[in-house]
Amino acid sequence: MSSEEPKIYAVRTTVGRELDVAVILERRIRELAEKGEDVGIVSLIIPPGVRGYVFIESTKPAGIYRVISEVKHLKSGSLILVSREELERLIKPKPVVESIKVGDLVEIVRGPFKGMRAQVTGIDKNKNMLTVSILEATHAIPITISGEYVKPVKKGE
Repeated sequence: MSSEEPKIYAVRTTVGRELDVAVILERRIRELAEKGEDVGIVSLIIPPGVRGYVFIESTKPAGIYRVISEVKHLKSGSLILVSREELERLIKPKPVVESIKVGDLVEIVRGPFKGMRAQVTGIDKNKNMLTVSILEATHAIPITISGEYVKPVKKGE
């Protein structure tokens, strides 16, 4: 293996066929390794929620071209250089509170109020906490819960 730092490249695939492409590439890499050929590929990455791309970590771009040639479901033979920071941003899950706004309806999925619906009355993004008002309650009592305890149901008006 080369002492060069591996770089990350993205290849476009048919949407929904990312895993199929990765399996084909992995099989080709193994076959070439058994023949004693080092293509320089360190890893294949399929981030959840990223559709239409497979990321390849490699020290040799030429080795990638050797492996991806004539693979079914690959959109193009061109490589897109991706920084580690960009890939980390794609892989890192986004907190639920980032997508919720005051007035939205949420369902509580954990804790003593599990299964109840509530309306968001306040958000503290730094602490990942929401202040909600339970809709089924007879009196509006504000409750502060973790953003991980809710799932969005409906956007508020």
